[in-house]
Amino acid sequence: MAPPPRTHGFLLRGALLLVTSTQLLSGAAQAAETSEVMRLLEKRACASCRLQDADLVHADLRDADLSKAQLQRANLSRAQLDGANLQGANLTFTSLLGASLRGADLRGAQLEGTDLREADLSGALLDGNALARSHWKQAVGVNPNASNYADLHNSGVEAALQGRAREAETYFNQAIQKQPDAALSWLARGISRAEQDKRDLAAADFTYAASLYEQQGNLPVAKQILKGAEDLKKDPDSKTAGNGWGGQLMQASAGIFQLLAPLAIKYFAPLAF
Repeated sequence: MAPPPRTHGFLLRGALLLVTSTQLLSGAAQAAETSEVMRLLEKRACASCRLQDADLVHADLRDADLSKAQLQRANLSRAQLDGANLQGANLTFTSLLGASLRGADLRGAQLEGTDLREADLSGALLDGNALARSHWKQAVGVNPNASNYADLHNSGVEAALQGRAREAETYFNQAIQKQPDAALSWLARGISRAEQDKRDLAAADFTYAASLYEQQGNLPVAKQILKGAEDLKKDPDSKTAGNGWGGQLMQASAGIFQLLAPLAIKYFAPLAF
């Protein structure tokens, strides 16, 4: 049975009040967030501010206090954050693509899914393995302690496959610093050095990689790598390293790098910003 007409009116007024209240609360929240964005830009001090989804592209926030700020999903692409205090900030899925974070304090910051590609992290303070769940390919000044071994090695493999041998060598350097007994990284660094015609250094890497494989009981691989090292030393004026395995290193490095598959599955697929 249909309710009496007065009940209809009561329900309608209640629904209108609920919608109006929701709109007012939403508007108040947006106004508060806008106010905090303005405060940040004017004062460069907004500790614990609510800045989720804020558009701060190219913002000049050098030496800004953003400690414990809520910056989830904010767009800080190309922003200047040199010397900024981001301790304890929530940067989950935030875009810092190409941002300058030289000397920034990111200790305790949440960096899960954060886009730090092409960012400058020179001198930035980061917790150990802080970058393990972020995206930092082609970032500058990455502290090896801020990422894990697998990510560093995988970044080297990716750079090598794209023909960036010098960058690959840097990543493999960092991976080796993280895990000095990783035979695979010594071998990979040797290949990247061979691609740059750093034959003596490459041969040294191959020799050490061979010794590590031998210690692991993998004698066939150790012998192959040692043969590559010997071939590199034989004819330093040649553009290839002989007809054996060493020559293949120089002629088909992309194929060999494909054999050096990434050591761990990435935690997240690349984000679409």
